[in-house]
Amino acid sequence: MRTKNRYAVVLSAVLAATLATLAQNPSATGTQAATGSQAKTVRFDDSSTATLVLQARGEGVQIYTCANDNGWAWKLKAPDATLFDEQQHAIGKHFAGPTWRLDDGSEVQGKLLETRPQPGTIPWLILSAKSTGGEGRLSRVGAVRRTDTQGGLAPVTGCDAQHAGAEVRVPYSATYTFFDVN
Repeated sequence: MRTKNRYAVVLSAVLAATLATLAQNPSATGTQAATGSQAKTVRFDDSSTATLVLQARGEGVQIYTCANDNGWAWKLKAPDATLFDEQQHAIGKHFAGPTWRLDDGSEVQGKLLETRPQPGTIPWLILSAKSTGGEGRLSRVGAVRRTDTQGGLAPVTGCDAQHAGAEVRVPYSATYTFFDVN
């Protein structure tokens, strides 16, 4: 019995130390991708060790549908955004999947790994590449980060039985950063 208590105390101390470290440096959280003997990290701040492939600004809408899933609420259906390069030239689209497709024919579909809530706007995200396609720039992407979000939150009212299936399009913008984690 004493051994179990000692393990519980040690485990509690390790957990407390880990939580204290994260609380002191919240921007250091991120996702690691193992690559042989070395891990590449994608973080919310600028300390990512993965190779930058592309950074683009997404501008468009988040589409929500009124549905009754344990109560009436607006549920995210899909994003619909245009991707812009640093010179403000349209270079691709962002849509359901979530998927990003460039005009060069390459694309990446993401799978959510981490989310960071942001006050008054949609959260920041880190996603792994679920699949890639084409021969262009996104074909080697292993992770996508969404930051610098503005807008896009689901409405808090207006979804009820009379509006079942209705859609709303809420304007948003975000920075999408694409990384090669190999």
